[in-house]
Order: sequence, then C-alpha cells, then structure tokens
Amino acid sequence: MSDPDRPSKSNDPGTQPIIRVRGLRNQFGHQVVHEDLDLDVRRGEILGVVGGSGSGKSVLMRSILALRRPDAGQIEVMGVDARSDDPADRHHIERNTGVLFQDGALFSSLTVGENVQLPLKEYYPDMVDSLRYELALLKVKLAGLPADTVEKLPSQLSGGMRKRAGIARALALDPPLLFLDEPTAGLDPIGAAAFDQLILTLQRALGLTVFLITHDLDTLYAICDRIAVLADRKVVINAPIAEVERFEHPWVQEYFHGPRARAAQQARDTNARAAGTPEPQAT
Repeated sequence: MSDPDRPSKSNDPGTQPIIRVRGLRNQFGHQVVHEDLDLDVRRGEILGVVGGSGSGKSVLMRSILALRRPDAGQIEVMGVDARSDDPADRHHIERNTGVLFQDGALFSSLTVGENVQLPLKEYYPDMVDSLRYELALLKVKLAGLPADTVEKLPSQLSGGMRKRAGIARALALDPPLLFLDEPTAGLDPIGAAAFDQLILTLQRALGLTVFLITHDLDTLYAICDRIAVLADRKVVINAPIAEVERFEHPWVQEYFHGPRARAAQQARDTNARAAGTPEPQAT
C-alpha cells in the first residue's frame, strides 16, 4: 500500500536519507532542548536514538512526525517538508509512517482488531468490512500474536502482547518508515529479547526503516545498524556502535563502558558465535 502519487522531490531517492534534519531548534519557554541539531536516517536501517533524561529524544521524534512544530530548522521525510501546511504533504507523511508509542497506546474500549483497523478506516473508508478484518488479522499474526487476539480488549493482554498489538496497528498501512518509542520498556529480559528479534525480522522482511528510541543497551547491540546520541542539545555522533564506543564524550563513555554495556557486548558476541557469524571487530 505505497503512496505513488507523492514521489520524492530528490533526483535519486534511493541514495537520499529517508529523514533529513538540519538546524533543528526546540524550545519550551526558557529551556532550549535542541539547538542546531542535524540528523540523517538512511533508508532500510535500524537507527537507535539514545540520550540522557531530558535530552529530547521523544521531542525529536514528535518534530519529525509533525506532532510538534519546531522553533527553527528544516525537516524532510521521504523528500517532503515535514513543516509544510500543505494537506497533501501532511497526508503523505502520515500515510507512510507507523508509530509505536510506549505501552502500545491502544484505545482501551476497542478490541485489538478494531484498533488495527482504525488506520484502514481512515485512509480506505470504502474498503469492505470483511477485507479490513482480514488485513487486521494478517497484521496481528505478523506481529507474532495468536489469531484470537483480534477479539480481545487491551486490558486482557500482557504488556508484551499490547506492544505487539501496537506494532500490528503501526503496520496496518504497510508504511516504509516505523517509529518506536522505548519498545522494550517494562518487559522482562526474555520478552525484550523476543521483541528485539520481532523488530529485526519485520525490518528485514518488509524492508522497513526503523527510528528506534531506546535506553536498552541489549537492543542497541543486538539489532541497530547505527546509533544517534543526543547530548549538548544536538546529535553529537551518528555512527555504528563500534565507532560510538570510541567517541570521546563524557556521557557516551559512561553509557557505553559501564557494566551494563559490557554485559550487552558479551551477549551480542555470544549470540554471534552461536549463529556462526563473525563478531564485530574493534578498529
């Protein structure tokens, strides 16, 4: 369900970042959260976004999604100006992005199936009910949930199942771009690892680009292609994790060289050996 009527404005969309942010400024009263922030997100990658408390990770995501209008700067999403007031531009971005907010953010009075069908009802109001139901069922199964989950209310699900139901809704329109806000928060280690693998499997199978806000070091080491670190009101580095580990910044050094980071590194290396793949080499 792509949106062919709104092509990218770049000459070669395949080589252009799917998200391009330049000179972003976000301010709340006297508090400046972002100042002259630049960021590129490449097509087909899983980008992990990390930073300390108050660094503006969720504010950055909301700015890219045009849920918040920044005070200054430029944001392009799939070649379209995210700050544009043109309804066609807004429709293009909304139609081609899926979002998983923390804990799924499902409507409590609707069943899982009805939650997943909401984007289909909005963008395809003439779709027959039976087809809409079948598509919702497909997304629920794609998210790794049993078929009978479509008839359940969110209150009848565990935290991990609610997050998977949120993924199913985020994928309802087959968007190429997926935003995840702390997707493994509140999950036990086994559930978090299973959710990481779900994201990786979906990304590879569907060719998704994933913008992933997380503080989970296991997630960063297990599935992310690059890490964007928010500090000092901007992105101080956006690179593969081996390069980020070597970056000379106090927060980065503390975060990526503490005991939790070493445990995540060991888990990654153990999984790589078990899978028969080469372990990442420090350079």
